Amino acid sequence: MSKEYLTKSEFIKTTSISGLLVIERPTFRDHRGFFREVYRKDELLAAGVDFKPVQQNHSRSNPGVIRALHAERWNKLVYPIASNSRMFAAIADIRPESATFAKVETFEFSGEPFKSLYIPNGLANSICVVGNEPLDYIYLVDAYYTGGDTRAVAWNDPDLAINWPIKNPIISERDQHNPTLRELFPEKFI
Repeated sequence: MSKEYLTKSEFIKTTSISGLLVIERPTFRDHRGFFREVYRKDELLAAGVDFKPVQQNHSRSNPGVIRALHAERWNKLVYPIASNSRMFAAIADIRPESATFAKVETFEFSGEPFKSLYIPNGLANSICVVGNEPLDYIYLVDAYYTGGDTRAVAWNDPDLAINWPIKNPIISERDQHNPTLRELFPEKFI
């Protein structure tokens, strides 16, 4: 993960991939537990993002699972619930017109500090559950899922060279057959 975030606001930080944002909002604790705001439209607007979510999804993955690299045509705000588990995320820019095409940013989530990622359309995202506990992953999207948009990239694409933190991952049948960047965009590798 890039350690040199460029601040857009107090809680929203940019990364080396255009449009990919890290959101780290404060957590308020007391004897009952804690409270935190995950998403604030006004903060994203101040950061130049007009995100209008229409659907919220909840996914649970077991230890050793990699879900990767999915690039549905929507903007997404992801919030991993990593209280008792750890998650590794790799985000790849697969926008052929982008100056950071094929660039990858990685992140680790485990307990605190809690953070979210805003992932714009055109970036492929993944999760990898590390450790012995399942991981819950909640995300807002600004388009409805219809089942027809299954754009994805191979989790083990050699051009992305993601250093996954587990060996012998559990991969879905679909993700085992995702194309590489070279197969999707051969003109970018001439």
